[in-house]
Amino acid sequence: MTEHPVPAPTPAGAPEPEPIRWFGTSWVERGTDYRLRRIFVPIGALLTAAAAALVLRFGVEGIRLSDNGGFLNGLLVAAIAICSLLAALRTWKQLTEGRDRLTGWMAEDKSLGAVWIIGGVGALLAYFVRSLVEAPGEAVRRADYERAAAAHRRRQSARSGRPDAKAPGRAKRRR
Repeated sequence: MTEHPVPAPTPAGAPEPEPIRWFGTSWVERGTDYRLRRIFVPIGALLTAAAAALVLRFGVEGIRLSDNGGFLNGLLVAAIAICSLLAALRTWKQLTEGRDRLTGWMAEDKSLGAVWIIGGVGALLAYFVRSLVEAPGEAVRRADYERAAAAHRRRQSARSGRPDAKAPGRAKRRR
């Protein structure tokens, strides 16, 4: 049984960091756990991309074996390449700018769901490359967290003169 360090309690009303998939909130302190995950997450993404590419290859080989012609094979490979490119672009933008900044065709989840599934290899490769730089999505979450923490500190310092002056339930004195 390993002992995990207990994080320091946050003051009441202080912002909480949002967890990142596979990293939790270890990205805040960047401890040993974070470093290990930074090693294994890219490896996992690359292995998963290789497995997905193998599945797609089996599908293309099945079409090729049906003797439908070179045009159909070329069309299928082009469709898979385009879907992978679109999914990679969307994943990269989502990891660098955040999901709420997706606009236009990138924001479509339901109507382009098949494109995102077929292009899964591209999305996994984008995830792999981004995880070599940082925990995927960390820059967006860190900026949001630091912005919220700065706003919290400003609010706390603004009331440091008379902390109970604006306390709820206190009525003004009548003269």
